Order: sequence, then C-alpha cells, then structure tokens
Amino acid sequence: MKDFSTILVAVDFSDSSVNAFQSALSLAKKFSAHLIILHVINEPVDLRGFYVPHISFEKLEEEIEEGAKKMMESFCRQHTIGFENYESMIVPGISYNEIISQAELKGAELIVLGTHGRAGLDHVLFGSTAERVVRKSKLPVLTVRLEDES
Repeated sequence: MKDFSTILVAVDFSDSSVNAFQSALSLAKKFSAHLIILHVINEPVDLRGFYVPHISFEKLEEEIEEGAKKMMESFCRQHTIGFENYESMIVPGISYNEIISQAELKGAELIVLGTHGRAGLDHVLFGSTAERVVRKSKLPVLTVRLEDES
C-alpha cells in the first residue's frame, strides 16, 4: 500500500461518517499523515425573493454556519483525543464537488468517506455523495460502509 502524507475525510456527523473517520484516523496514525476533517454545508435553497418571516436569508446562513462550527468542535474534541496532526474545515457548497476540490487544493492523496449518509427517498432524489466522489475524483477514494447492527 502506498504511503499517504495527507488524508481528507468528509464528515456529516452521522454514524456512517464517524465510522469512516475512525478508519481515516487509523490510516493517518499508521502513515503519520496529516488528517483534514471536512464538513460541507449544503447550500440552502435560495429563498431570496420569497417571504420568510422572522429571519433573513443571511441570518439563516450565519446560524447554519455557527451550528456547523459547534458540531465540528464537539466532533474533534470527542474523536481526536491524543492525535494532533489534523485540521478541520467547514465550507459551503455541493458536497461531492467540495470534497474533491478541497482534497485537490490541500494536496490530499486519499479521500475517505462513509457510504450510508442518506437512504431511501433522499438517496433517490439527491444521489449518493460517496458514489459521485468515487466517479469524479482523480484521487483514490476509500469508502467505509457502516456495518449493520443485526
């Protein structure tokens, strides 16, 4: 197996992404690699032009970003104990595009993703982020499936 010096793991804070993160962390430790923990805030539907009572679109974006920052801080506090060679990032955009783009910008040699972030109707309507990353990325992608609890 090739040595990796930089690994990007995308998290959406679901059980699936926590599982994928654990795999990415193990690889980062094994290869003494820098770990980039990325969360993509899906761009909300642009509601400008519609009447949305009690909150402006800009305020909504700020609150979503602030919530994501708090979740990322909590995630990192909980899951990176004893590991310091990491950075966390939160970016807005279309998940699969941003995962690939940020991995390339940061010089990652591997992308790690969970495969069960969405299911059912969500999967049919929006497709699988992991599937799109695998199809479109020039970098190697490791997908980690969440094991069934049965």
